[in-house]
Amino acid sequence: MKTQTQQLFTTISMTGTENTNPGNFANRPKEEVQEIASKGGKASHSGGFANMDADKQREIASEGGKASSGSFEPGSEKAKEAGRKGGLAS
Repeated sequence: MKTQTQQLFTTISMTGTENTNPGNFANRPKEEVQEIASKGGKASHSGGFANMDADKQREIASEGGKASSGSFEPGSEKAKEAGRKGGLAS
């Protein structure tokens, strides 16, 4: 197991900087940056609504803004209570 000093030295020798933030491409080895760049901006996940097929989008859009869960029935006691709490918080 490397000591903190050894890790810092390795980071400096590989990246030329003491900043070890892995989110900064300047702090990553050149080979790793090239590998990431070779993916050409492809997301690591499938995306959301925009990546669905057109039929699935139409099916969801046809629901016209109805929430799938967590919504209140207009005029219900829960809706009134939530409104009061919201009014107190602002």
